[in-house]
Amino acid sequence: MTALALLTAACAREGRIDDGGIYVIRSTCPQPGIPAGTGDITLFDPPGSTTAAAIDVEAAITNLRVTCDESGDYIVSTAGFDVVATRRDAGPARQVVLPFFNVVMRGGTSVAAKKVGAVALDFPAGAIRASTSSRVAVQVHRGAASLPADVRAELTRKRKAGDPDAAVDPMSDPKIRDAVAQATFEHLVGFQLTDEQLRYNATR
Repeated sequence: MTALALLTAACAREGRIDDGGIYVIRSTCPQPGIPAGTGDITLFDPPGSTTAAAIDVEAAITNLRVTCDESGDYIVSTAGFDVVATRRDAGPARQVVLPFFNVVMRGGTSVAAKKVGAVALDFPAGAIRASTSSRVAVQVHRGAASLPADVRAELTRKRKAGDPDAAVDPMSDPKIRDAVAQATFEHLVGFQLTDEQLRYNATR
C-alpha cells in the first residue's frame, strides 16, 4: 500500500481560550480516514486495458463513520462504511468481491497493524448498481497513545505575554514533536489496490 495521504480525518478535539493561550483537548482515539487514491477502484474488461470503453465495474467507499471506546486499557476504534458500485452491462445477476485494508498508522509514517478483508457486491439481474456495508475495528494500547508526563507538562504549561518563550511554539522542539507523533494514531480504510490500480487512480 502506498499513497497514504489522509483524505478525511476527525477526532474529538476542541479548543478554549484561557489565560496563557488556547488550549486544545487531545483525544487518544485514532484519527479515522480514507487514504488518498484508495477510496475508489475500477475493474476493466478486458484486463489490462484502461480505456473508458473497457470499464467493467467502478466502486467507491463512502459514508465512513467511526465510534471510539476509550474506557479500557485498549482504545477500540470501530469504523463502518458503505461501498457503492456500478457495472457497465445490466446483464445477469452477478457478484463482485473487492478487497479492502484496515490499518493502524502511527505517527503518520509507520504501519502499526494491518488486516485485509473483502466486501461482496451483489448485482441483481438487469441492475447496474449495487451496494453493501462493512464494519471493522482496531485496538491501540492506551499507553502507546498517551503522551509522556514531561511532554504533556511542557505542552500545557501556561505562558504569559512577556515571557522569553511566550511566542515559541513547543512543537518546534524536535523532542516534543516526535513524542506527539509517536502518540498519534490513525485508523484508515481503503481498497487494497494493485500498483496498476493505484497508478490509474492517480492519473485518471
